[in-house]
Amino acid sequence: MDQMIQASGQAERGRVFELAAELFAVLSTPMRLRVLSALCDREKSVSELLAEIDTTQPNLSQHLAVLYRTGVLAKRKEGTQVIYRVQSEKAVALCRTVCTQIAIELDEPDAVSTEQRLSPQSPPSPLSGAQDA
Repeated sequence: MDQMIQASGQAERGRVFELAAELFAVLSTPMRLRVLSALCDREKSVSELLAEIDTTQPNLSQHLAVLYRTGVLAKRKEGTQVIYRVQSEKAVALCRTVCTQIAIELDEPDAVSTEQRLSPQSPPSPLSGAQDA
């Protein structure tokens, strides 16, 4: 993977991996991916997000705060409402690419070779449960 990094020195390469790991940590929860998906097309208020995502207001607020602090989302106040929007289009594009690929792998498991798969495991065969019984 070092070949992918065109940094001038070892310290810079190490920092690249640290920052990439921090971004992946921020994006590592399904709830945050749902939030990003909900905000892909347009900005939304917290109440609009709650209507779309099955969670509690405190839980949603915690995830929104992490995404905001890390610069993935931006926010503004409109009266009493807080409106969130995507700040980092690159982060959303990364999530969209990965989630689309995994959806393809789940929907059409034979369409993707083992070497090209992103998901760590292949979907279970419909017959696998019957054979184990």
